[in-house]
Amino acid sequence: MEKRQELFAGKAKSVYATDDPDRLILHFRNDTSAFDGRRVESLERKGRVNNRFNAFIMGKLQEAGIPTHFESLLSDTECVVKNLEMIPVECVVRNIAAGSLVKTLGVEEGQELTPPTFQLFLKNDALHDPMINESLAETFGWATPDQLAEMKALTFRVNEVLKALFAEGGMLLVDYKLEFGLFHGQIVLGDEFSPDGCRLWDAETREKLDKDRFRQGLGNVIESYEEVGRRIGVDFG
Repeated sequence: MEKRQELFAGKAKSVYATDDPDRLILHFRNDTSAFDGRRVESLERKGRVNNRFNAFIMGKLQEAGIPTHFESLLSDTECVVKNLEMIPVECVVRNIAAGSLVKTLGVEEGQELTPPTFQLFLKNDALHDPMINESLAETFGWATPDQLAEMKALTFRVNEVLKALFAEGGMLLVDYKLEFGLFHGQIVLGDEFSPDGCRLWDAETREKLDKDRFRQGLGNVIESYEEVGRRIGVDFG
């Protein structure tokens, strides 16, 4: 497969075209950002760790029958993915109160949410990813009702699979975000799943093992990502 021009560079990943119009190359960089890009640093090993972590998780989801864009690892920091028509709506499930939910509603961090909450956010950095609902998504053409229903169902299916996986490693899946796209008309999970886009706590100590370590200046960010991976069986090479 021939790697061609860069199509897009996000906060932590870059996307490249290939000689196959249905396939892209996703490059995980060492860049780490927080607070809408106001804080940016480069963390050694991050690209490799997140690339391999994501490959492992996508494999587990595919085994459970969840369609994803992931196809294969290409190198320590790159993988081959399907070329999706991305839907600009993020799906967020929260199993435990943390982050913006605590700040917005004034609830106590660590409160178990039964049932888990489901939220939609418009993927728009300039607007700081505002929360939206199904009606807004339909009205403005961001997604159809059928697409939203499928995205919600898949997001909760991911929750079932990954809550159990992380529990086996002695961890709590606090919350996470997912992005979806269309591949020849089918709703498919896109983007990535890594400690950058979810919250993971040690089940006993409630120690934070995710990107909150970067946001809150707790240190040992990549070491924590690697610890999470080791607990669930990720091979970092």
